[in-house]
Amino acid sequence: MISRHETFNLPNTITLLRIGIVPFLFILLLEPGEFWSLILAILFIIASITDLFDGYFARKYNLITTMGKFLDPIADKLIVDTAMILMIQIHHIPAWIVAITIIRDLIVDVIRSIASSEGIYIQASILGKQKTLAQNIAVTALIIHYSIFGIDAHAVGTVILYIALFFTIYSGIDYFIKFYQTTVQKDNLHN
Repeated sequence: MISRHETFNLPNTITLLRIGIVPFLFILLLEPGEFWSLILAILFIIASITDLFDGYFARKYNLITTMGKFLDPIADKLIVDTAMILMIQIHHIPAWIVAITIIRDLIVDVIRSIASSEGIYIQASILGKQKTLAQNIAVTALIIHYSIFGIDAHAVGTVILYIALFFTIYSGIDYFIKFYQTTVQKDNLHN
């Protein structure tokens, strides 16, 4: 039995705090002005950066838990996907890009779940990390949306969003290929 101490450790607490930022993103719909956009962008950056810390602390101090393995990827997708979905309504992001992103994430999650049930571990690729980084930068700039320090945040965010879209599709294909190759190898070993 897992004790409360083991479940609610530092990495899991950080992950839960990241999820706690999600309701604040709804301010985008209610008050999308410059001030709140900047505040929300800062919260989004904090959430993105703390994603690095929860995994680091979990590995360094051997605090990896089932809850953490479950919540961490959910927190990542929940924050990014919620921000993207909300920005459709205020015309900061095209709906079709958000749909492709969410569908890709669902397909990758299904592939990883099937692989896991077969005893196969598909490691996160550098492409997936590049996708996440590009998405986080794009979403941050698109949350800001206004010119800041003379730079049109919306234009920058849109360009980076298309780069993120490329990595989203490419990394999704890469996961599928790795899954296919791994299952074929496993089947060949059993025959």
